[in-house]
Amino acid sequence: MRLLLGLMWLLHWLPLPVLGRIGDAIGTLLFSTVRSRRKITLTNLRLCMPELSERERHNIARKHFQGYARSVLERGILWWGSETRLKRLLVVEPGVPLEAIASGPTILLCPHFVCLDVAGVAVMLESALCSIYTRQQNQVFDEALRKGRSRFRPVKLFSRAEGVKPIIRAMREGLPFFMLPDMDFGEKDAEFVPFFGIPAATLTAPARIAAATGAKVIPVIATFLPGYRGWKVRFFPAWENYPGTDMVAATRHMNAFIEDRVREAPSEYFWAHKRFKTRPPGVPSVYAANSPATVPLES
Repeated sequence: MRLLLGLMWLLHWLPLPVLGRIGDAIGTLLFSTVRSRRKITLTNLRLCMPELSERERHNIARKHFQGYARSVLERGILWWGSETRLKRLLVVEPGVPLEAIASGPTILLCPHFVCLDVAGVAVMLESALCSIYTRQQNQVFDEALRKGRSRFRPVKLFSRAEGVKPIIRAMREGLPFFMLPDMDFGEKDAEFVPFFGIPAATLTAPARIAAATGAKVIPVIATFLPGYRGWKVRFFPAWENYPGTDMVAATRHMNAFIEDRVREAPSEYFWAHKRFKTRPPGVPSVYAANSPATVPLES
């Protein structure tokens, strides 16, 4: 791991177009060799985008692997690049919502696009924040990740096991909560809410925390700029009348919003995650070898 981090440090000095193309090449290789994740990716795409041809979904999946590999290599720039370089590569639209953050509790809702770390850096160049952090198994990588994510401003990181109380306390102290809302963590604190029409175990925490704190929910999406020119971080208007009194309806609203953003940059969503791992009672796995979702619909 130390050798890998050393290589990432060396590569971060390269111009971004060169680094990005190296990432694309590695991603193409991974798509050809890492069959298990390729299968998960294609299964998710068959479920979520049945209107596309198998060839179109295959192209999206390949580009996803390329984008993911790029994001890992480009993380070296996020961790070690100068503030001047980062600001040159970042396009932030319309800007980090500092006034909204200063006015009261704020949730910055960041779905799992491959460039999500870029969104975090864009915020930390302007503001401290709090977030949930999953400790990495490799201690060396865990330390590098923590340092990389907190080098510009103080960051409070909490484990999922600590629950929501420390998060709510930090929010009331003025820190925005940078929240990643859209992975399958099982049935606990989740509801089966449609995602592209498929029941998906979805955390209700964004709605519940917003209700408990009166927080504004401001979505933020990070994507690649074309031509290897950097990244775009887009902050959307705060959701009005959110969450209301129905937490399940609010969670449906969140998933529908994420769907719309995925359709804008389909290859950059994190399809390699088993988003539909947890199934409603009595519903079989969509990732099993004999599941129809794992079998190509056409040649």
